[in-house]
Amino acid sequence: MAKITNVIGWVGTVLVFGAFAARLYTPPWGWWSDRYATYVAWAGLAAVLVYMAGQWRDVANFYKGRGARYGTMSLVSIVVFVAILVAVNYLSTRQNKRWDLTENQVYSLSDQTIKFLKDLKEPVKFTVFDRETNFDRFRDRLDEFAYHSSNVQAEYVDPDREPGRAKAAQLQAYGTVLVEYAGRTERVTSTDEQALANALIKAVTGAAKKVYFTQGHGEKDPASTERTGYSTIAGALASDNFAFEPLVLAQQKDIPADATVVVIAGPTIDFFPAEMTALTNYVARGGKVMVLLDPASKPGGPGQPLLTQFLMDWGINAGNDVVLDASGMGQMLGTDASVPLAAQYPAHPISEGFRVVTGYPLARSMTNLEGGSGGHIAQPLVNTSPQSWAEADVASLTGGEVAFNADKGDKQGPITLGAAVSAPATAAPPAPSGNASPDSPDSQPKPESRVVAIGDSDFAANLGVGIGGNRDFFMNALNWLAQQENLIAIRPREPQDRRLTLTADQQQRIMLLCLFIIPGLVFASGVYTWWRRR
Repeated sequence: MAKITNVIGWVGTVLVFGAFAARLYTPPWGWWSDRYATYVAWAGLAAVLVYMAGQWRDVANFYKGRGARYGTMSLVSIVVFVAILVAVNYLSTRQNKRWDLTENQVYSLSDQTIKFLKDLKEPVKFTVFDRETNFDRFRDRLDEFAYHSSNVQAEYVDPDREPGRAKAAQLQAYGTVLVEYAGRTERVTSTDEQALANALIKAVTGAAKKVYFTQGHGEKDPASTERTGYSTIAGALASDNFAFEPLVLAQQKDIPADATVVVIAGPTIDFFPAEMTALTNYVARGGKVMVLLDPASKPGGPGQPLLTQFLMDWGINAGNDVVLDASGMGQMLGTDASVPLAAQYPAHPISEGFRVVTGYPLARSMTNLEGGSGGHIAQPLVNTSPQSWAEADVASLTGGEVAFNADKGDKQGPITLGAAVSAPATAAPPAPSGNASPDSPDSQPKPESRVVAIGDSDFAANLGVGIGGNRDFFMNALNWLAQQENLIAIRPREPQDRRLTLTADQQQRIMLLCLFIIPGLVFASGVYTWWRRR
């Protein structure tokens, strides 16, 4: 009986190892398959168990020894450790997590891109046309896109190997990414997140929305590269699929029908009554207006009573004051008290998740009226620090020294610098463009009138748009006005140059430290330890 069980044990061992070898190397004959290898493995295991059952006394005596017990414990520990590694790798392939350890998270997608990807309703396909050796430079970024949305697909095509597809895609250059969404296509030739995100936004949103900047009243010029110009903001508009044009309203009877948003940026003189009538009619039929009013104390600024009354009708009070900030926060930017910084943002879609400081050079208060006006109830957008105040005596600002004085009408902070209001349209909207279909993303949402007012126009000018989150705050307000809430977020970050510049002497000292001093200290410590032991 013992001989039979021994033979069965050896046969079982051979079967198990044979099945394992068959898994690694498929035999050339056709009848063999993985299924037969599984059957053989189970048969071998059964034979080994039969052998162990027949030799149970010898097995029991073997495990009575100390060495056998220790060996079994070691074997079990190894098996458990391997099982843990297998489980961790299995889970990591399905639930992966990435960490970006750079200072300003330049290798992570921005909040805006992540939010837009998560809001995708239909699949979007990125097709990369480039040489196969260059695929990796696109793969890293597109893998990030796919990580945040299951609707993102990426395909890599070498135009030299598949010229037919390259011709069908009208490929003009290597390194082109074709973005396809719901029958619309966009092309981009960059691996930069901003470029890829812009192409995706254009493919999803369709035709660019039109923003008109009013002119003729001393407003900021979107084409100007001067300190007070808006050229930087004008360049940012294209990132969110906006087109812009100047609008001299005095030369037209009405605001153009294709206007998505009208921006009134820092007028120094008031609008004419006919212009205000056109503006009021535009908002009544679902128009959107952003009003950026500077304090009336600016040189040559007589005030804008018609514009301030327009805001009053929408529940927003433009204060006749100048907001000052004595908290010292402005010193971080090298400015004085005339540039209040804000880090408090009341709950509103424009500032949802907004945790970036913004600065407003020479601003006025722009508060929401308690109880609203004419059924329009505005909401505050941004507040200054408690150490700030609204200076009512604007004439005293020319004296240099400023201080809070409640007796003269100064109002203690926090001071509201911006407000927003929305209401259903009260007039018939213009006919929709022929490009949009009722079921397409281009279809206009339900007509709604929206107004945003901020007591400063310089915060978005070239001189102030680089302060903290000024650019993002302006673009968030613009997207809210355009009813594109999915684009309201913090935008992609620019990488910082962190290179260390050294002189020739400093480089030589570092070389000596690394090649001689540190190794010498290690060698000396070893010699000292050896000598002490001797």
